[in-house]
Amino acid sequence: MFRHTAALIIAASLLLSACGTAEEKTSENSAPVGESTTTSQEEQGNSNPTETAEPGTDVPEPSTEDSTATEKEPEASEKVSTEEKVEKTYHMNENYYIKPNDEASPNKVVLLTFDDGPKEEKMITSLIDTLDKHNAKAIFFVNGYRVKSHPELLKLIHERGQIVGNHAWDHEDLKKMSNAEAAKQVTDVQKIVKDTIGEEPQFFRPPFGSGNDALKAAVKKNGMLYMTWSNGSLDWDKSTKDKPEKVIQNVLDQLNPGSNILMHELPWTVEALDELLTKLEKKGYSFVDPRAIELEAR
Repeated sequence: MFRHTAALIIAASLLLSACGTAEEKTSENSAPVGESTTTSQEEQGNSNPTETAEPGTDVPEPSTEDSTATEKEPEASEKVSTEEKVEKTYHMNENYYIKPNDEASPNKVVLLTFDDGPKEEKMITSLIDTLDKHNAKAIFFVNGYRVKSHPELLKLIHERGQIVGNHAWDHEDLKKMSNAEAAKQVTDVQKIVKDTIGEEPQFFRPPFGSGNDALKAAVKKNGMLYMTWSNGSLDWDKSTKDKPEKVIQNVLDQLNPGSNILMHELPWTVEALDELLTKLEKKGYSFVDPRAIELEAR
């Protein structure tokens, strides 16, 4: 009887000991529900950081401003901007001819320019289409009052990769104005062009080619190269009106290496341009990129 009772006590003790060990092991292998959830979220976040967080979590949603900026960056980079850096391999001499800085740059070049715009979209588009066909850049010297009336035309010139020049606010003789009035004609154009396309002109041509030392100083103060021309197409003269062949011949008659060619946004000039550029190329001339010209004459 005693032995039987002792055996039962020992068996009971072993059973209780086994249960306690099992509970201890279970407790060691378990984790609080909160800790388990946190670990899971961190692992998911690290394995897929771009995954959109659900509403109510602490993960910040992408900023609308950042997203918009990212989307707009390619548009800005796609624009052919005159801010693109071009090596300065040419300069202008005192007679307004364009000359190479060294023998590495071609001597037989011409500078193409168009004054008194912007006037009409159709003519501007046609001129630029022809320039693009010949892989040419030109300076479009604009008047401020025209830009004010048609800022979209200035944007068209800029967005198509051509260069904008300053031709004073009004098409008047600046030499007949006071120094202050003439300077304002210069700075007002700088401002409206900057406000419209985001950058200021680097080239200035006075209406009628008429200026003086005070005007030249004002132009230099605004960081521009002052120029008139060395080759006049006479496309503005009544003898050339509606005669594109005369525009071409006038340019060829005055042609020299470095010619700074003055033209205008006129229907017969638009009609003449393709043939003119073709003839120039056949004579061995190329078209200097205005951005390659130093902003100091010498």
